Amino acid sequence: MSKEVQILIAMIVYMAAVVIIGLVYAKRANKNSEEYFLGGRSLGPWVTAMSAEASDMSGWLLMGLPGVAYWCGLADAAWTAIGLAVGTYFNWLIVSKRLRRYSVVANNSITLPDFFSNRFREKKKVVMSIAALFILVFFTVYASSCFVTCGKLFSTLFGLDYTWMMILGAVFVLVYTILGGFLAESASDFMQGIVMFIALAVVVIVGIFKAGSLGAIVENAQSIPGFFEFFGLANPTVDADGVQAVVDGVPQFGEAKDYGILSVFSMLAWGLGYFGMPQVLLRFMAIRKESELKQSRRIAMIWVIISLAIAVFIGIMGRHLFPTTLTTASSAESIFIVLSTSFFPPILAGFVMAGILAATISSSDSYLLIAASAFSKNIYQGIVKKKATDKEVMWVTRIILMLIALIAIVIALDENSVIFKVVSFAWAGFGATFGPLMLFSLFWKRTTRAGAVAGMVGGAGMVFLWKLVISGLGGAFAIYELLPAFIFSSVCIVVVSLITPRPSAEIEADFEAAKACITEQA
Repeated sequence: MSKEVQILIAMIVYMAAVVIIGLVYAKRANKNSEEYFLGGRSLGPWVTAMSAEASDMSGWLLMGLPGVAYWCGLADAAWTAIGLAVGTYFNWLIVSKRLRRYSVVANNSITLPDFFSNRFREKKKVVMSIAALFILVFFTVYASSCFVTCGKLFSTLFGLDYTWMMILGAVFVLVYTILGGFLAESASDFMQGIVMFIALAVVVIVGIFKAGSLGAIVENAQSIPGFFEFFGLANPTVDADGVQAVVDGVPQFGEAKDYGILSVFSMLAWGLGYFGMPQVLLRFMAIRKESELKQSRRIAMIWVIISLAIAVFIGIMGRHLFPTTLTTASSAESIFIVLSTSFFPPILAGFVMAGILAATISSSDSYLLIAASAFSKNIYQGIVKKKATDKEVMWVTRIILMLIALIAIVIALDENSVIFKVVSFAWAGFGATFGPLMLFSLFWKRTTRAGAVAGMVGGAGMVFLWKLVISGLGGAFAIYELLPAFIFSSVCIVVVSLITPRPSAEIEADFEAAKACITEQA
């Protein structure tokens, strides 16, 4: 039996387990829309924590982040990881409990656009519509990054055509998401979070053994200008096609690039994105008891810190063990695959590869489901047909799922896409569009509906403007678009809220009710 067939068998076993989970939860998920979209607010602390982080990290954790570290060294990857860890902690600490309470107070909201709309008791669903449209846009981009991961994984493993492998992965994710809904994806995300963690740990332990010692890996990293520095950046010497030069088996690097405080803040800004991530915020809303969020936070932080640190180190280690195997920024994202297939027997390698598949499935099913629910619940039932039945809503959801997946497939057709860059844009979009609004909605009673609209439109607009126009000016303007867009959105919310009439007494009463914790469910 060939190596490729053995790897494929192991991965099929894993995928079968995921499908079984979907079948187990399918009957309950299809009872009504609340069960389908939010699991009836029944998640326990372990599933809440693991599914939140697994759906958040995606294939980016196993491919994008190690790829950045392999290509240009420690700085970008490490500061990004630090920002994400800090953002994760504060999101769980200050947002989770208040959102769990407030989502119940706000007419038992089961989607993010629902919550924002009900928070301001709006009759004309302007906030809801804008939020739902931005979720559709940014999650379609996000889903495409997951499909790119699928394509790269299968084409690298089996030497097959990228496009067809990407489409095959997308179809599998789509069928699974349609089948089981939120409970199925949360339960499978719990399992996939464990698989991702084990895969990372096993690869790094065996890699250190293969390298001879941890010191050998560090010594190699220090020999490359700027590669093993927090305030420097390695500079691969590339040709016009972006391919790194190799001389006598040695990859070539130019002088290290400066990495100043502005670059540090740019990467740390990734942490701001968490306050606006629907796939994470929904887990806060879905946990069965607010009191269990503290335990979930601890579980999540342990998983996040260890996983991010290992992912960065895998890229550093890969440059020592396979210095010339991957010679473009795009191919560098396959370093985890190269390490795994080189270290392990085919069957075991297949299960390790399932870690990448796990990460991809756990994220893309969340993205597709949230994006589809934003349309079906918030636009179709909320505006187009207010008397639509649950059954109609769920059929519309499935149709929209297929349309979103189709658009994401088209975006993912470029096999030279760099996962890290695709994810960074969508992350900035969500962080700037919803992050400031979430914080102000939960903690500032004076926030108005007009301020909410201004914050969302201003934040999203600034992401596009900064990314496509301003960042091209270089220098200080090359900072990650999330930071200026987050600040601009916050300013918009404050200024517009202060110049518009105060919220009604009913809205302020809702705010105080959530603050007073009088609605926590047993």
